[in-house]
Parts: sequence; structure tokens; C-alpha cells
Amino acid sequence: MRSNERKHLHNRAIKSVLRRQEKNFRDLLVAGKKDEAVKSLPAIHSVCDKAAKSGVIPRSTADRKKSRLTMALGRLK
Repeated sequence: MRSNERKHLHNRAIKSVLRRQEKNFRDLLVAGKKDEAVKSLPAIHSVCDKAAKSGVIPRSTADRKKSRLTMALGRLK
């Protein structure tokens, strides 16, 4: 397997995990489960940071995602 194909699969897997975590978090917000959402937020931050560290997404994108998810949690009553 060529190295660019291997890296492509690795990056795709990381992005998939990131999207899945984000979707689950937003589902918790819609359901009004604030306690569970608060517990899952550090895990999402960790996934964003790891994706940025490995170069899958830019650092600014990771920071923006983390900020928007945190603000969404703050807007939940």
C-alpha cells in the first residue's frame, strides 16, 4: 500500500471519530441531557486536539470546533 493511501485512511478514521463525537454531543444537547453533555465535552476537546496535533485538521479549525461546542453547551438551559 502506498504511503499516501495509508495516511488517507488514517486521516479519514480520525475525522470519522471526530464527527461521531460531535454528533453524539449535539444529540445530547437536543435531548436536554446537560449533565451527560458536560461529561463528554473533555473527550471531544481531546479528539480535536489530537486531530490538530497529527495534522488531520488545522489548529484553528480544532479551536473553532471546541469553542462552538462549548458555547452551545452554555446556551442550553
